[in-house]
Amino acid sequence: MEGVLILDFGSQYSQLIVRRSRELGINAFIIPGNSSFKDIQSYNSKAIILSGGPHFVSQSSTILPDKKIFKLGIPVLGICYGMQSIAHILGGKVVSSPKREYGHAKLFIKDKSKIFNHMPNHFSCWMSHGDSVSRLPKGFKGIASTIDIPNAAITNEKKNIYCVQFHPEVTHTDNGKMILKNFLIGIAKIKKSWILENYIEQEIINIRDKVGKEKSLCAISGGVDSAVAATVVDKAIGKNLYCVFVDNGLLRKGEARKVKEFLTKNTGLNLKVIDARERFLNELKGVSNPEKKRKIIGREFIKIFEEEAKKIKGVKYLVQGTLYPDVIESISVSGPSSIIKSHHNVGGLPKKMNLKLIEPLNFLFKDEVRKLGLELNLPKELIERHPFPGPGLAIRILGSVTKEAIVVLQEADEIILQEIKKAGIYSKIWQAFGVLLPLKTVGVMGDNRTYGNVLALRCVESFDGMTANWTNLSYNILQSISNRIVNEVRGINRVVYDITSKPPGTIEWE
Repeated sequence: MEGVLILDFGSQYSQLIVRRSRELGINAFIIPGNSSFKDIQSYNSKAIILSGGPHFVSQSSTILPDKKIFKLGIPVLGICYGMQSIAHILGGKVVSSPKREYGHAKLFIKDKSKIFNHMPNHFSCWMSHGDSVSRLPKGFKGIASTIDIPNAAITNEKKNIYCVQFHPEVTHTDNGKMILKNFLIGIAKIKKSWILENYIEQEIINIRDKVGKEKSLCAISGGVDSAVAATVVDKAIGKNLYCVFVDNGLLRKGEARKVKEFLTKNTGLNLKVIDARERFLNELKGVSNPEKKRKIIGREFIKIFEEEAKKIKGVKYLVQGTLYPDVIESISVSGPSSIIKSHHNVGGLPKKMNLKLIEPLNFLFKDEVRKLGLELNLPKELIERHPFPGPGLAIRILGSVTKEAIVVLQEADEIILQEIKKAGIYSKIWQAFGVLLPLKTVGVMGDNRTYGNVLALRCVESFDGMTANWTNLSYNILQSISNRIVNEVRGINRVVYDITSKPPGTIEWE
């Protein structure tokens, strides 16, 4: 199957290049940026993209691609660090910029290169770099600039090499998808071959080959990810799948009861609910570090699943609904990426496990999983549910987790969701939730002085969870949420609204 090969140098956006390629119908493969030339050749790809990364080409420890890739005779696109590494290898000069660019920048097109076909003369792009190309390699020319960077895009069209200092793969770059389309389809002439619907059939075959007649345990959370994962595995191995939902006490208000009722009514899955609220609370006692929270929760989940597995003869696999964004932010999947945070079902897993993992969705993004859910005839209500973190409210309570804090946040969270649904915008928002802050402020209720907690309201819009913009809620909605929380939730006397996008922030606070 022909496609594009992505050499990953550790950018947090590397998988977004895969995502955007798929949106264009192009199959994409991703491997470490320092892969051998033999490995690169084995993919027989029609084009190569070099991703961004946290490195500087001047460092002795930096990772560079094999320079023989430029002799393959196929188009090459360098993005951010990928551009700098190309310039460095081919004889150009990369220096530390006097003015660094992080965030939006205005790009001015100087030369209508093929990479900029069907585009305006200037548009906004997303920058994230401290170094820049000061001297071009022989045979290259500058084709775009920003106010601070003269070489924001360069090319050697005779050799089919194109470089951009910005990130066309993120939604913050206007016309970014068109740039990738120009490269993949217009320049590289790659045929469309990625079809999401074929993913289910292939995964069912893969799971049957891997599991055989062995039994599997599936971790059910009540969200779309685990439900789709369970349904796919159920189609592959049927009665040999055993689903377990763990109530860790860190869920939304009434969540455990709702999940059990919903899944029992709408799916044919063999489901068991385990009450482990006290167990998790005891393990988290006095723990305020978010990474420790995640690892404790991941460890306890695995312990419970292994305990349940021992009760069922022949269980050797654990099924999880891990998605690509979880993997990207937790560990370096395919390159030397910086760890942002570990997810309880990825970076939080213990090194030694008695169960082998099955993660049928770990190459997919949230919107793709939702489409698969529709293909599998899962209820729309389940498919459209907002993402909820595996560690639950533990990472939305900044500081130590207590029963009292959980109850306070559950009540506030319930009000937030009620008001968002009442306004008819629930399906338009990626996530809406509250974060209980470890600080108190003075307030006045009636004629009395109060000293209560602060709640941060977080509402974001996103397509795949990799980038997100804060939601511009109306004053009426903000006022309703704030008034209800302050009046109805004992312990909170102030509500603030988080207007940070991702990047530079993350969606969750921890």
